[in-house]
Amino acid sequence: MLAALQFPAWISPEVIPGLPFRWYGVMYVVAFAATWFLFRYESKRRSSPWTEDDATGFFFWAILGLLLGARLFGTLLYDPTGYYWRKPWFIFWPFDEGGRFVGFQGMSYHGGFFGLIVATLLYARSRKLRWLDWADVIAVSAPLGYTAGRLGNFINGELWGKVTASPLGIVFPGAERFSAREPWVQELALRANVPLASMNDLVNLPRHPSQLYEALFEGLVLWALLWLLVRKRKAFPGFAVGLYAIGYGAVRFVIEYFREPDAEMGYILKFGDPAAPPYLVGSPWNFSMGQLLCAAMILGGVIFLLAAKAADRRRLATEAAAAEAAAAKAGIRKFKGKKKRR
Repeated sequence: MLAALQFPAWISPEVIPGLPFRWYGVMYVVAFAATWFLFRYESKRRSSPWTEDDATGFFFWAILGLLLGARLFGTLLYDPTGYYWRKPWFIFWPFDEGGRFVGFQGMSYHGGFFGLIVATLLYARSRKLRWLDWADVIAVSAPLGYTAGRLGNFINGELWGKVTASPLGIVFPGAERFSAREPWVQELALRANVPLASMNDLVNLPRHPSQLYEALFEGLVLWALLWLLVRKRKAFPGFAVGLYAIGYGAVRFVIEYFREPDAEMGYILKFGDPAAPPYLVGSPWNFSMGQLLCAAMILGGVIFLLAAKAADRRRLATEAAAAEAAAAKAGIRKFKGKKKRR
């Protein structure tokens, strides 16, 4: 059996050592660029009526809302210490109290999703644009960009998964270490072929590379399904948005079972074993914050689909009634015209 995979030593979070530019930030740029390219491509295919200025403005506000929402959720919702509630000026300040550059560590996907919706709704309303038409195009374009974001997490060596003896497991340098005296540590180290030199060792065990799972399934696979199967389907406005919310929520919910919850938060709901450690795959009835938000996302997606379909039916009925009335009116005029010619 091969030894556990080690996190590649040549990977560094810094683009250029010593300078405050990190690959995580670069991946955000890649994500936005990929989404913008696909958005423009799909807009042209649909012969969308919006102007280049409208599209640029919509995208600018989408990015701004995403970043603000992601940062606010990541700092205020996922930090149980209350640090950012006590010192909110550090939410958007990339330096710590000692003046050291730390960037913006702590970005929540669900916060970004919520922020994007709010910002683009406000923009569409201010320009009197049909938000659903824009949102459907974004929904089939954005998941591919999400892949880049999770690759950025992997490069940072953060958001690793739970301990595993699977051949897919990777030893992350910054992960929590465990005492070799623990029987479960000895058993898992043996299964993963991790050497134990001494019972006094603190052992760094392999973890599920949950960032790569998310990059693949929440990003590439979800995008491929939406792009190839949903994009050209003539359905009601909002169809792609609802399917994206349900699809992302469902996939992320499952992957959360393999991703270690934030150490300070652990499991939010413990319907299974309340003493289950967050670093081991355990009861399916213990739920993390990410899973609760994903469940809300799935439910919201279902309600949104039903509401969008009902609204589209009402719109079609109204248009049909208006067309019928116009045809009847035109028929009356034609009949009167014939009587006059007699």
